[in-house]
Amino acid sequence: MRGLRRVFVKRGVSKEGFNQMISGFQGLVEKTISFKETRCTIISDKPEAVEAAEKTIIKHRKLLEAYIKTHPRFLYSLNPVDADDGPGVAKLMALVSAKVGVGPMAAVAGVLADLAVEAMLGCGAKMAVVENGGEISAASTTPIDVALLAGDSPLSGQIGFRVEKFPAGIATSSGVYGHALSFGEAEAVTVFSQKAGLADAAATAICNIVKGDPDQAIRKGVEKALSIKNVRGVLIIYKGKVAFAGDIPKIISIVK
Repeated sequence: MRGLRRVFVKRGVSKEGFNQMISGFQGLVEKTISFKETRCTIISDKPEAVEAAEKTIIKHRKLLEAYIKTHPRFLYSLNPVDADDGPGVAKLMALVSAKVGVGPMAAVAGVLADLAVEAMLGCGAKMAVVENGGEISAASTTPIDVALLAGDSPLSGQIGFRVEKFPAGIATSSGVYGHALSFGEAEAVTVFSQKAGLADAAATAICNIVKGDPDQAIRKGVEKALSIKNVRGVLIIYKGKVAFAGDIPKIISIVK
């Protein structure tokens, strides 16, 4: 990780998620919020943008909870569910999950992060980063270095990515680490997209099919990833093998 002056390093996130390392900005504002099961780290160059992101996350989380009370299938289904009568957050979750064939809750963290970043940009922020449970939504005028955390994998904390294309959505699913439901066996499936909501749902869908013979499983995972519209690229770590496919950010070495 050389060549850029960093003023923010190693933001701690969930075990199967990421750390962010943000370069080129001074005077950034960071805030970690917790609201029920949601835990987010918000980073921006504008304090008012951080406040807007926090309010947005709480607002949409409450709207989603109210909707689930009268539509419990939305919470429990492992298959796509319509949400035509739901609030905007539910509609977005239903839309992206339907694209990849998983239940809508697979996209909740990413969609909330996307909505928060949208609110931040509305405040004129040049740096808008939201990490929600390991899923990242970001818009920035300067590169963001993202370090991969994948449990006990030898690559965990050793490699990362220099993200330069924005908006960016990055999400990881694991069939081995963490508490999220997965039917797969991959140590990590990381998806790169423009939106964290799509990346979140896609990572779940891809991870679900990575199991069994490593070569065949990884091949199936890559094919699935590249078949999903607006997925830029994918990283799969499974049984000692690593696959990169599509348009992924520059791989960088992480110096602890």
